[in-house]
Amino acid sequence: MDDDRYGGDVLSGDWRSRGVKKVRQVPLERDMVLEDPVTGWAGAVVRLEAGNVELEDWKGRTRSFPFSGQFLLEGELVTLGRPQAPVGRSAAGRVGSAGAAGSAGAAGSVHADWRPGAAPAVRQASDGGRLRTASGSFAVESQRARVALPSRIMVEGKHDAELVEKVWGADLRVEGVVVEELSGVDNLASVLDDFQPSRDRRVGVLVDHLVPGSKESRFADAVMRGKWAAHVLVVGHPFVDVWQAVKPARVGLASWPVIPRSIEWKKGICQALGWPHAEQADIARAWQRILGQVRTFADLEPQLLGRVEELIDFVTEPRA
Repeated sequence: MDDDRYGGDVLSGDWRSRGVKKVRQVPLERDMVLEDPVTGWAGAVVRLEAGNVELEDWKGRTRSFPFSGQFLLEGELVTLGRPQAPVGRSAAGRVGSAGAAGSAGAAGSVHADWRPGAAPAVRQASDGGRLRTASGSFAVESQRARVALPSRIMVEGKHDAELVEKVWGADLRVEGVVVEELSGVDNLASVLDDFQPSRDRRVGVLVDHLVPGSKESRFADAVMRGKWAAHVLVVGHPFVDVWQAVKPARVGLASWPVIPRSIEWKKGICQALGWPHAEQADIARAWQRILGQVRTFADLEPQLLGRVEELIDFVTEPRA
């Protein structure tokens, strides 16, 4: 009789990993923004050489870390897999035109679970171990995204949408709120005419640079005096661009540089920081470096935080 009443060897197999959360492996990409969890050094990937990955911070300083180590990617602990494309510097010594930023996707309408870009929820001991989303709300666990509501939140452009997704994405999926890009506040009136807001189809609009006398304020005032005013809420922040809504300390600055009106603002920012800015791909990569430093609502200015929360409340208000 060869029956073993006690089963096999209890130490056989991968017993050490039982109950241990596995760390996700992601392919290394040029311009991917990583942070070393031990030293806190954060920067964009510029080189893979001799088993080390080189990260460049916003000041152009570089530091190498073992490729086999663990890193923080948008707040998530990951290990690195072999790159699917060459990783290295261009002939000019700067990052080339291909990279993660260029693959972010085309502009357009966004479903309630549109992108995997939301920052991961964090479990806080002070909250009894409950998960909090990047916006600071308690996470609703084990719940699938709701069917999208007929109401919408509209933002000016792709960077606005990506930042909203990064911080409020989990909340928006729970509520079933879709975010759409206007491709400029100039298009707001025609977009509203096509959408035809109503009591059951509200529209909340987030506008950049909503200050007295600005072009944006004139468009907003016209909409709020127009035929859709009862079912539309237009709010905004005072910043020239949503980049400024990220606290400058997150990219190592005391304050955002002041850019003359004669210079395109985003190119001027990149130039002031010593980042490539000749092509649109350079601007896209610069934004990804900034966005990669955003982990929670605490990394954003309050002038933006309150406005987004106001819009979410407006489009999810229950019917009377």
